[in-house]
Amino acid sequence: MKLFKLGFALGAMILGSTGVFAQDTLRLNFNEAVDLGLKANLDYQIQENNMNVLKIEKQSALLSHLPTVGINSNLGQLKGQQSQLVEDQIVVTNVTNKTVSANLNVNMPIFNSGRRILDTQSANLAYLAGEKGIERAKQLVIFDVARRYLQVLLDQELLRIAKENLENQNEVLRQIDGFVDAGLRTVSDLYNQQAEVARLESVKVDAEIALENDIWLFAEYLQLEVGTIPVLEAVDTGSGTREFQDYELLELIEIAEINRSDKAQALLLKTSYKKDMQALKAMYYPRVSAFYNYNTYYTSLVEESFNKQFWDLYPQNVIGIGINIPIFTNFQTRLNVARAKAVYKNQILQEKSTDRKVFQEVKLAHQNYQAAVRKEFNSQVQVKAATEAKNAIQERFRLGLSNFVDLSTANQQFVASQADQAQAIYTLYFQDVLMRYALGTLSLD
Repeated sequence: MKLFKLGFALGAMILGSTGVFAQDTLRLNFNEAVDLGLKANLDYQIQENNMNVLKIEKQSALLSHLPTVGINSNLGQLKGQQSQLVEDQIVVTNVTNKTVSANLNVNMPIFNSGRRILDTQSANLAYLAGEKGIERAKQLVIFDVARRYLQVLLDQELLRIAKENLENQNEVLRQIDGFVDAGLRTVSDLYNQQAEVARLESVKVDAEIALENDIWLFAEYLQLEVGTIPVLEAVDTGSGTREFQDYELLELIEIAEINRSDKAQALLLKTSYKKDMQALKAMYYPRVSAFYNYNTYYTSLVEESFNKQFWDLYPQNVIGIGINIPIFTNFQTRLNVARAKAVYKNQILQEKSTDRKVFQEVKLAHQNYQAAVRKEFNSQVQVKAATEAKNAIQERFRLGLSNFVDLSTANQQFVASQADQAQAIYTLYFQDVLMRYALGTLSLD
């Protein structure tokens, strides 16, 4: 009875641990992995937060064309001596004076050398540049997720090949064992095959370790919960490949110049910084503004009621035009212009650097893409030839016309061709992703 209870408890623990493991796996397709990557990527999240600031700056610049309105109000009480003019004589009395004052100010810029217009244009350009930056940051996340996603799938394929090869060689080992018992093969062939099986066991272990490492690295990139293992859906490695096979380099560069969001961002920022510099230069010139003030007052020293004083006796309306002529500002305007000019010149350099970067990335992607296409085709020929050679050597070995060295060599070449083909297929698929990233057309569609 005790043994039964112990066995039941152990069984429950095993089932429980199996349930926990199942909960620690997370099935993901590529789009879901990208969504998690966007949420986990620090740079992308920072740019999204900055977009909120740029949006408000754009709204603020647009509203700067409207008047500014403010209301001030003061409440006070004065206790002590106070002088008053009574019948041509100054009379000093000890009084308590309660006062209420209010002021409404309206200010409207009329002329400031186009600064408001320049600020509005600059803020709008900066916002558009921010949108381009977000777009490129998203493409970078898609690219990074694709690279890690495909590496895990490749590791799974290489592990499958290693397991399949190990099973095949175990079957060969059983056949050789039978041949040795029948006197058709020497014991050395049996030992050699045992060594080959042991080597393939190590190959399988290496493939398992590589897969596990890449899965955990991918989980860390997605910032999954500790212990959560992503289970990835396979992708159609034949879709979309060879699309850019017939494109010339100049055609690809033209596509990149149209679609690269970082290139558009650099141009927008350059124009925005130029507007900022021009807006600061406007501070050298006079500024004209219109203003309107409404003031009113109440004092307890006057016998009239609050409403009578506040709304009838003391209100004042002032309307006018103000002119501000800068004469000497301690070089503050000049300093601000110098800083803005430096930012503008630096952005010109950044734009040129981005242009060179686009050209280099497209050229490199084009070269690697063409190489991947050739390798994928060659791997097909390699697998076909290695398969025929392996089948022929196996038949000759079975008939006793070939030795173990030939059999082992043919098998190793066959396995290597399978691994090379898997590598070539996933490399070509990845080069297609890389090409779209270099051209600025990478998306989830």
